[in-house]
Amino acid sequence: MPDSDHSTTPPAASPESPDNAQVESTQLVDDQPVREISRDGVDYTLLGTAHVSRASVDAVKLMAGHGDFDAIAVELCPARHLALTKQQQWKDMDLFRIIREKKAGLVMANLALGAYQRRIAEQFGIEPGAELKAASDAAEARGLPLQLIDRDLATTLKRSYRAVPWYKRMMLSMGLVMSTISSDEIDEEQIEKLKQGDILESTFTEFAEQSPELYEALISERDRFMAARLRQENAGKSGQKILVVVGAGHLSGLAKFLATDQQDPATEIEILSQQPAPRRWIKILPWLIAILVFTGFWMGFSRSPELGWRLITLWVVINGGLAALGALLARAHPLTILSAMIAAPLTSLNPAIAAGMVTGAVESWLRKPKVSDLERLRDDATTLKGWFKNPATRILLVFFFSNIGSAIGTWVAGFQIFDALS
Repeated sequence: MPDSDHSTTPPAASPESPDNAQVESTQLVDDQPVREISRDGVDYTLLGTAHVSRASVDAVKLMAGHGDFDAIAVELCPARHLALTKQQQWKDMDLFRIIREKKAGLVMANLALGAYQRRIAEQFGIEPGAELKAASDAAEARGLPLQLIDRDLATTLKRSYRAVPWYKRMMLSMGLVMSTISSDEIDEEQIEKLKQGDILESTFTEFAEQSPELYEALISERDRFMAARLRQENAGKSGQKILVVVGAGHLSGLAKFLATDQQDPATEIEILSQQPAPRRWIKILPWLIAILVFTGFWMGFSRSPELGWRLITLWVVINGGLAALGALLARAHPLTILSAMIAAPLTSLNPAIAAGMVTGAVESWLRKPKVSDLERLRDDATTLKGWFKNPATRILLVFFFSNIGSAIGTWVAGFQIFDALS
């Protein structure tokens, strides 16, 4: 099956020639990496783009707006497409529901990635993903089907997170946080990654290079997924021509899998869309801790009521105190801090509920974000001060720091209890 780099030398033209604009347009397209693949009677033109290149945006506008194509496919999932085309989505955010459905961590990661992109936009004067939005707009303007072929962002983040050992997960989280609040300009290495056209890999540049597992989840799996989605979307459409706009870093992998993969597309998509199941010990550990704490209380009361109440006091003061300290560090409302003190000792003994779920809900009730707060969300999320100042991001910080405080308090109080029993 054909797989070739597309390169054509435009015809020469004099400065006075009326064909100069056409020649320049041809040169613009020829300067972009292009692969042409035929699979199952469908002709695919894969256009590799850079997320910080105006030339890429112009090439996409030219090819998507005027090329002879029956459909346009883009390296976007529905969530990322919505983020690019419907900027007001943050205004509709229901923080209470997000916390209840245990999606606060994902929202924080999305905001951090968005903040990183805003820093890039300020440095280069172009919004990352502008070429993908241009392709989407062209499809709508021409009445062509738009195929969203990338894997869901949440699935990619979760599979990437689970692909590395626990100690590297902490480094990843810190790297994401630092990319959000850093005031430094994007360095040369990150710029090169951005020119390859993958915002996720560029965010985790250092870690992706040092971890084959992380690279597999961030890049290779998505190449396979997009190839399967293209085959699935265009099954039975022999003779059609599809323009595929992807980051240049995905071009070779996507071309390879699109041309050679023999796996059933639906099966491939199902496999690569599976949420990683938590390890058994992670599910058991919270319940084991609760059993051990209750056992400690029982042993204390069996020796003497004084010792039993002393152990309960230790548990409440340490666990509740550290959770309250976490809420305080997040600049929570005084009543939210009090709720952390009360809730943490109880929620730590019930793994189905986290302390942050209570404090986040209380904070969102006491300081419900206004529409104007949500409108500023993307800008405020680019600075550490903004995260604490904006009521919406502050609710997420209250959730996060309360949980951290309660988790530390659980271990510290647990060791104190068994030390008192020994």
